[in-house]
Amino acid sequence: MRTGKSFKLGAAALALASLGTAPVAVAATANASLVVSATVLATCIAAATPVVFGNYSLTALDNTGIITVTCTPDVTAYTVALDAGTGTGATTSARKLTFGTNTMTYTLFSDSGRTQNWGNVQNTDTVAASAATTTIGAVKTFTVFGRLPANQTATAGVYSDTVQVTVTY
Repeated sequence: MRTGKSFKLGAAALALASLGTAPVAVAATANASLVVSATVLATCIAAATPVVFGNYSLTALDNTGIITVTCTPDVTAYTVALDAGTGTGATTSARKLTFGTNTMTYTLFSDSGRTQNWGNVQNTDTVAASAATTTIGAVKTFTVFGRLPANQTATAGVYSDTVQVTVTY
């Protein structure tokens, strides 16, 4: 017959022995592939700084603005067009600054001599850029030469217009 003390020791030994034969837990892993992709589209983006004529006192005012165009490398040629603006009755050769119902005529040119009107008729009065004239993928800048002619009678106020820049590629 066993005594209480030896039975307790025997049960403890049996429990310890069974630990050595128990299956060992192993960490498992699972793998997958994550596909990452992007589609590059042939594209151009444009931005512009304003042409600000300043204070007008019946004398002609000239000033400039800048248009920047950035295209992806596969765009090798494009044109930059300027519309007539938002002034009532405006055309690309006689744009209108407005203040209420009052207007002042102004012109935008593509050359510093202010002889080449900058409009929106392809191959006529737009500005072209190609691989030969720009670093593709880099920012290309175009200067807009503005002129507000002399002797326009207009009511005092702040006149403005918004001209849409369109890049066709």
